[in-house]
Amino acid sequence: MLSTGAAAQPDDSDDDLVFRALASATRRRMLDALRRSPMTTGALCDLFPDLDRTTVLQHLRVLERAALVNGSKAGRERVLTLAPLPIKRIYDRWIGEYARAAVELLERL
Repeated sequence: MLSTGAAAQPDDSDDDLVFRALASATRRRMLDALRRSPMTTGALCDLFPDLDRTTVLQHLRVLERAALVNGSKAGRERVLTLAPLPIKRIYDRWIGEYARAAVELLERL
């Protein structure tokens, strides 16, 4: 969701969706697989033989709601791809600043 204002910035609810999606080890493994290459929904399900298809699809819906995964139709199949922008947004907001501060501290030492 976008907040209303002069510059359209994602609001905290967008970040909440991303953090919730990343909280699951299964969903992180799904993102790792999609980072290597796009794949069909069926191929993604095959990577998780310990889970039934319905459970994999539920995890996939959480990832899509957080805008971490995009799906597009290719004939009868649905091809899934990683959407890295939400992770970059988290990095820029939460990790980048801390990393810069750590580097500056090391430089001073």
